Amino acid sequence: MGCDGGTIPKRHELVKGPRKVEKADKNAELVAKWHYCALSQEKLRRPIVACELGRLYNKDAIIEFLLDKSADKPPMTAASHIKSIKNVTELKLADNPAWNGDKESIKGDKYDDMQSARFICPVVGLEMNGRHRFCFLRNCGCVFSERALKEIKSEVCHK
Repeated sequence: MGCDGGTIPKRHELVKGPRKVEKADKNAELVAKWHYCALSQEKLRRPIVACELGRLYNKDAIIEFLLDKSADKPPMTAASHIKSIKNVTELKLADNPAWNGDKESIKGDKYDDMQSARFICPVVGLEMNGRHRFCFLRNCGCVFSERALKEIKSEVCHK
């Protein structure tokens, strides 16, 4: 019948090995980088700025960070390299016509596709969802996919 005391446990039943370290989901990290401010962790809203490291910020969060001169301010590693507003560039982003994230009220009764992007590349049409690399021009702030910049092969903004 079993469980009568006559069973001999195996080694793998008695010895527990080291627990596996849980790794963060790569897709979740990419979604967070492209949908949330790196400083305040709020959703990105216009005007959006970027630093030379490629991190995206809400402009008002950067301004508040720069104006806060108090000594008890916690060190922000996400923006510690930003010393003035000249260190960031305001981005000119092209809206994705297929995106309807803010248009509907989210009550939890529908599937929310986080892989669809709010912005796209105006040249090629690739979505800014983290799967493709994007670049911005520091002098004008226009954002393009890396694939579009390779196709255009010019340092001048296409606009």
